[in-house]
Amino acid sequence: MVRLTDLDSGSAQHLLDKDCPPFETQPFVAGPPLAERRVAIVTSAGLHRRGDRNFDLSDLSYRVIPGDVALADLVMTQASVNYDRTGFQQDINVVFPLDRLREMDAAGEIGSVASFHYAFNGAGQLAPAFEPTAREVGRMLKEDGVNAAILVPV
Repeated sequence: MVRLTDLDSGSAQHLLDKDCPPFETQPFVAGPPLAERRVAIVTSAGLHRRGDRNFDLSDLSYRVIPGDVALADLVMTQASVNYDRTGFQQDINVVFPLDRLREMDAAGEIGSVASFHYAFNGAGQLAPAFEPTAREVGRMLKEDGVNAAILVPV
């Protein structure tokens, strides 16, 4: 992650101008013990299976990634030109830690891995624009019995 002081003044100001309203209530609640949690991944890395439609810059949609996917079958069409893909190219778990979840499941450290995970393209739009699709994904996570999610912002 780059420091604001390392950016040119225009890029730094662009980030500082983003609206980050405070929560009026406590946004987080305690969940069950980790060994009882069903865990999903939600990433904004622009990931999808090779046969799925690519993301574009103004894309507010999401892609469903099955829990049994082979990670080699995932590609990234993250639209941001500012995103360094080196980490993703070396180890996809940097942006989609499914191998780590599978290991934790096998070790009994978590209750289970979700049947489905979700990817957005985090570039090009402000967070409030994603609310309708985020609510839709939230409903699907609930239907899958997910009670914990790893959020991977990119």
